Amino acid sequence: MLSRLAVQGFLRRALTPAKRLVSTWWRRQSPSRQDRFATLGPLLSVLLFLAAIVSAFWYLRNEEIEREAEAVKRDTEMAQQLIRSRLIDNEDQLILLQRDITTRAMDPLEFSQRAMTIARNRPEITHISWINQRRERRASVAAIGDQADTLMTLEGGDPSMPNGHASSEPEKAFQSARDRRLRVYSGPFPDANNTIVFQLQLPLSDRNGFGGVLVAEYAVEALVRYSVPSEVTNRHAMAVLDPREQVVASTVTPMPGRRLTRAPIYYEVPMAPAPGLVLRGQGYRTSIGLISNTLFWMVMALSVLTVWMLLGTWKHMRRRAHVQNALAAETNFRRAMENSMLTGMRAMDLETRISYVNPAFCAMTGFSETELIGRKPPFPYWPPDRYEENVRLLQQEMQGRSPAGGSEVKVMRKDGSIFDARMYVSPLIDPKGKQNGWMTSMTNITEAKRVRDQLSASHERFTTVLEGLDAAVSVLSVQQGELLFANRSYRLWFGADPKGHAMLAGSQLGLAAPKEPAEDTEEDVEDLDGMPAPHLTEIGADSREVFIAQLDMWFDVRARYLQWTDGRLAQMLIATDITARRHAEAQQQQQAEKAQVTSRLITMGEMASSVAHELNQPLTAISNYCNGMLSRVRSDNIRKEDLMAALEKTAKQAQRAGQIIHRIRAFVKKSEPQRQPAFAASIVEDSVELAGIELRRRNVQIHTYVAQRLPVMRVDPILIEQVLLNLLKNAAEAIDNAALPPSRRHIELRVVPKHTAELGANIEFSVTDMGPGLPEEVIERMYEAFFSTKADGLGIGLGLCRSIIESHQGRIRAENLYNGAAVVGCRFAFTIPVDIPRPEPSLPDKIPEKIHDKDEGTAHNTAATP
Repeated sequence: MLSRLAVQGFLRRALTPAKRLVSTWWRRQSPSRQDRFATLGPLLSVLLFLAAIVSAFWYLRNEEIEREAEAVKRDTEMAQQLIRSRLIDNEDQLILLQRDITTRAMDPLEFSQRAMTIARNRPEITHISWINQRRERRASVAAIGDQADTLMTLEGGDPSMPNGHASSEPEKAFQSARDRRLRVYSGPFPDANNTIVFQLQLPLSDRNGFGGVLVAEYAVEALVRYSVPSEVTNRHAMAVLDPREQVVASTVTPMPGRRLTRAPIYYEVPMAPAPGLVLRGQGYRTSIGLISNTLFWMVMALSVLTVWMLLGTWKHMRRRAHVQNALAAETNFRRAMENSMLTGMRAMDLETRISYVNPAFCAMTGFSETELIGRKPPFPYWPPDRYEENVRLLQQEMQGRSPAGGSEVKVMRKDGSIFDARMYVSPLIDPKGKQNGWMTSMTNITEAKRVRDQLSASHERFTTVLEGLDAAVSVLSVQQGELLFANRSYRLWFGADPKGHAMLAGSQLGLAAPKEPAEDTEEDVEDLDGMPAPHLTEIGADSREVFIAQLDMWFDVRARYLQWTDGRLAQMLIATDITARRHAEAQQQQQAEKAQVTSRLITMGEMASSVAHELNQPLTAISNYCNGMLSRVRSDNIRKEDLMAALEKTAKQAQRAGQIIHRIRAFVKKSEPQRQPAFAASIVEDSVELAGIELRRRNVQIHTYVAQRLPVMRVDPILIEQVLLNLLKNAAEAIDNAALPPSRRHIELRVVPKHTAELGANIEFSVTDMGPGLPEEVIERMYEAFFSTKADGLGIGLGLCRSIIESHQGRIRAENLYNGAAVVGCRFAFTIPVDIPRPEPSLPDKIPEKIHDKDEGTAHNTAATP
């Protein structure tokens, strides 16, 4: 009795602090929360009770499943051991028979008697056979003990017989036993009766080595039936599966037309030593499921009923407290909304007495609510130097004449600092529609005003910069065609007319008659229809050069699209006056043309002696023919036929001299560069004929090769001839100045098509000489203006050649030719780009008639001496 009282006293002392803590927490809660906890307590208890019941049922069900799975596993492993023991026992008997066949001569009759004894006591063995090394049956005994003539023979097509096919399971086991000389179990296969079987093959030895195999064939279903005891099969179903997971044997016979399905609880083990077979044990639950348990549903129904009653009680209590909480919630919401506003709110009655201020108003001015409520003008936040202005504004507010956009005023904080504010005043109307005061909202605009002033100053600076530019800047609305902005330079050149923008934006150079602005706008809208403005504004600036005929000026125009301040799509143009630059470029081009003509004249001047010698031959021949005819006419010793032949030869020599003069005149004639379709063969022929004069004088041979079916080039033929003539003349001078022997006094001119990833399709002209080559420092500087390795050279030849080739979008290069470390020549090559494919135009009239008859793919040699 004393111990019980002591325990009770101990428990009371231990629980007292917990009770005190719970009591304190409960008193701190609001009445609404106490009601909520009082309702949720029973509801939580019911839910916990329901969760405990469900957990208990679930635990019992899982425990039952685990017990059943453990039982299935145990029986399956037991069946596996029994099957394995039976196979090993049979294997021992067959090994004795194998030993007797190997160690002593045994005839088929004795074998049949021994095998019959083994098969009679082991019904799972369908037959035992003796097969020699040639896969021929020597003896075979069936399970019933009868000798079957068609059993295990190749003639009968028995699937249990090794037949030499690699896909046959008996053949695989036969080959394995022959190679390894060990016992082999075959994989499962259907026999002649369509029964799933597998074989045990034991190798036999004789004097020659491998003597055959001893075959024992097992029926899988019989093996399971006779090996697994009934107490195991009564508890759980046992099935054997092949490698394709098909059931080949089972202790449960399925209904006709149905397949055995896998049970919810199963356990699988390999049916060793037979490969490819799996033994599966299956079990089933004996009790009903959780969903089918009546007790479970009764507990669920009672729990739901209890929860529904508790929820109804809680809903009833909420309806009772709704009216009480609605007013408090509305008041708290309005108070919270007023307190969270950043705009200061002030209410005045009809006597201009402050009746309400929100916390934002107090935070702005620095005065507390008690310091402001009840005050009349002058208010404490009025700056002393602005009393009169504030009184005037207050009178306007009282008379209802306050501006709709608000009034900008100065407000003084309690600490004396002043900030800018904007005040909006409106009448304060009560629920009955009667005005009982004025409501004022105040916003601090100090930062906004500072930003606005900065933006205004920035805009002024930006406008000043744009107005001071020498380039014309204009912005035109794409949809309306309205000129949104134009700086001083634009107005100076085009005035305020958007036509100037349209002329600058024109796609054709030299736009003399611009379209009307409305037409341009419509075309722009059609071109940009469907394209989003952000996509257009991301496109980079488009640059072009435009000539304005009215001003006789050239402009470099850069255009891009942008979004104007009001969101409209606009086009901005920046036009820079480049008239002086274009004039300078034109003068530079004229000087370049003069330099080309000068270079050709210099070349002809250097070749003057050679040209004179070349012309002297036909002129001398003409003089000789004329003197001879004159002598024979005087002596009256000439026939008409001889006179005609002499006159024809004289005319031919005169024509030859005329052709020489015509080519020289065409070469040195000053003319504008003209791009026209030209053939490489024609250019090469004209250049070689002009250069032949110099080559024959210097005793240098030339070998030309022009590839067949070259595409037509669009070039200035005279300029390309000038480049070829310059390269040929330089090569001849290099060979002659080096005093090379006759074996090295020749030049090779090749014209072939090429295609590179960098330049695309082009035609390459190359001039190769066997001269001494060029030093590396000369190769690096030979294109510089006025640089020459000749004592009397001007240094404009190769530089001019490079300018001509680059003006045709081509490339020129020079390289030395090496034989080991020795320089054996130099090669100059330049390329002219062509368009492939393109139709070939008709041959120009200036191409000589003999070009049509000449094979362009053949090589031509021009001798150095006449």
